Amino acid sequence: MALALGKGRGVSLAGVLAWVKNARAAASTPPFAGFEWLIAGRYLRARRRGGGVSVVALFSVLGIAVGVATLIIVLSVMNGFRSELRSKIIGLNGHVFAAPIDKLFTDYVDLSDRLEKVAGVRAVVPMVQGQAFASSPYGGSGVLVRGVRAADLPKIPAVSGAIKSGTLEGFDDGQGVALGKRLADSLGLQAGDQVTLSTPKGASTPFGTAPRTKAYTVKAIFEIGVTDFDSTMAFMPLAEAQAFFNRDGDVSVIEIYLDDADTVGEMREPLEMAAERPVLLTDWRQTNRTFFGALEVERNVMFLILNLIVIVATLNIISGLILLVRDKSSDIAILRTMGATPGTIMRVFLINGALIGLVGTAIGLIGGVLFTLNIKPIQRTLFPGAWDPTVRFLAEIPAEMNTSEVVIIVITSILLSLAATLYPSWRAARLDPVQALRYG
Repeated sequence: MALALGKGRGVSLAGVLAWVKNARAAASTPPFAGFEWLIAGRYLRARRRGGGVSVVALFSVLGIAVGVATLIIVLSVMNGFRSELRSKIIGLNGHVFAAPIDKLFTDYVDLSDRLEKVAGVRAVVPMVQGQAFASSPYGGSGVLVRGVRAADLPKIPAVSGAIKSGTLEGFDDGQGVALGKRLADSLGLQAGDQVTLSTPKGASTPFGTAPRTKAYTVKAIFEIGVTDFDSTMAFMPLAEAQAFFNRDGDVSVIEIYLDDADTVGEMREPLEMAAERPVLLTDWRQTNRTFFGALEVERNVMFLILNLIVIVATLNIISGLILLVRDKSSDIAILRTMGATPGTIMRVFLINGALIGLVGTAIGLIGGVLFTLNIKPIQRTLFPGAWDPTVRFLAEIPAEMNTSEVVIIVITSILLSLAATLYPSWRAARLDPVQALRYG
């Protein structure tokens, strides 16, 4: 009698006796013994009669690999976006903002010194903020002007560490300004050129407030990396900003930079006590709550949506194993008559599905990690003009892998693959040997 346990052809008497011996031994071997792994491995190999089964298994592996890799890449990019935007937005704007309540901040020097002595405070920057219109012979644009002291500029590394041309040396000495790179490009300006700033909040006259217009030298050009900032921000000396916006020796806001941005809730009470006067404190979570909340919701939704790719791939495992059970019904019947238990048959097909899931997950994990680690060179090489920073805020695609998220993705993929094997394995274990030999 020729058995279908080989490569689709009849096997020798010695082979029959070996299979009989192994099958009988299976009843006394522990679960997941080498005998079960041997049969499972032979079933996954390509055969002439069952080649379609191997093709389905191959596409199942590819589907799981693509799903796992896509999850790792997309979530890493979204983590990178959140981290980059948070570091740049918070790094430029500070963590806590103090505004006056009962009287203006004319005592901003002493107040800043008291706040800076609070444990957990890295830096305190008093500033004047105001809207203005910047113009040059080549164009004009609205800008947000910030007046700061030259000594405070190093406390804002997002600006002082991003100078592309010019210098901030002697910033307080002259009447120069620092412009964002995209703003300077739109106005056709370089370091050393003249820019004209205009504001409606000028000097008070008997006929009302007169607009103020003044020309300044562009001392430096910086590039933060966030389009909205680089195209709208301008810095000028604090004393000049007070004069330009008609402020009588006071500042509009005091920005406080903490050692840890996530401790803003704990720092409120110490800061209020150190101020020794009524102040209105707001923090970065309040001013950017909608933005970062939307990013978090989008990230969670993308995780659920991309998991559908893995689920579809596991459905391929189900269909592939059902085809395999149907194709190997005669083999299963012969193994059962030789002494193999239903548990042995079930574990054989569980191993089949688990191997498909493990191999696909491993390929996806390696591919996703390698792609994420090299995403910037890949972007520059394959898609040099596909990334528009004016639309997507940042100049490059950021990526930041979270180890716990990668572990969750891998575990989820493996569990879904194992779950997909349960029904086909149960069906194979319940196969009647007599009917399988008759119709197999």
